[in-house]
Amino acid sequence: MDLQDQLKNLFPEHEPETDKTEEKKEHSEFWIQDSPLICKYEKRKGKPITIIEGYNGATDDFKKLTKALKQLLSVGGSHKNDTIIIQGDYRDKIMTFLKESGFTVKRVGG
Repeated sequence: MDLQDQLKNLFPEHEPETDKTEEKKEHSEFWIQDSPLICKYEKRKGKPITIIEGYNGATDDFKKLTKALKQLLSVGGSHKNDTIIIQGDYRDKIMTFLKESGFTVKRVGG
């Protein structure tokens, strides 16, 4: 008899709480981290880009997230040095997608 069974015998009416962070990780296809992602806007060579920094998942998860963002927006982009670069200014759409996926996001600049 393990500890959970003993507690059920002592407190039959009590229902254990579920951990919300585990539920988010189970339902998401990406690895969800505790620290927020940083979403910022820059111009390089006169062209607008959106940069997402702070994702510290595995390389495969990093590639999946980049691919999902590029497919969602139908634009080009790349991932390098723990940053995701998306062509164009799509901060609002990216932030809503990341929030729906379970991430916490901070908007930097403008």
